[in-house]
Amino acid sequence: MKSSMKDKAEGTIHELKGKAKEIAGKVTDNPKLEAEGTGEKIAGKVQEKIGQVKKVLGK
Repeated sequence: MKSSMKDKAEGTIHELKGKAKEIAGKVTDNPKLEAEGTGEKIAGKVQEKIGQVKKVLGK
């Protein structure tokens, strides 16, 4: 698997996990879990963008 595709796939996974944690934190009224989910979701979006940039650059 190309590096760009791997970054995009891992980014999507992190984004989904983060969204699940964020929702679980809201439901259980756990601000720490909610913040952790938000952070992971943002990290996933960044990793996806890195994969897109690598694809454009041909890496």
